Amino acid sequence: LGCGEEPEEVRQAMRDLLSAGVEICTLGQYLQPSKRHMKVARQLPPEEYEAWRLEGMAMGFKYVASGPLVRSSYRAGEFFLEAFAKERAAEAKAAGQSH
Repeated sequence: LGCGEEPEEVRQAMRDLLSAGVEICTLGQYLQPSKRHMKVARQLPPEEYEAWRLEGMAMGFKYVASGPLVRSSYRAGEFFLEAFAKERAAEAKAAGQSH
């Protein structure tokens, strides 16, 4: 975030990710790698990251990491395994109740 995107563009990208089967979403601040790269359009305040996290969870993502230093690999493995374990436990419980 911080490249000049509009809120509706972020929402649409998130909807597209969900439609493609993505379950974990990471939102972080764009940082200009060098003077040759695009400049940062704006620094988002912490409350906007939290608002995006909550909106993403409400949209249906299993996990949303959102913050200025979050990157695509940010704790992704940990949360994937946690969500996978919860899903398997729920499936096992449901299978036990159907017998």
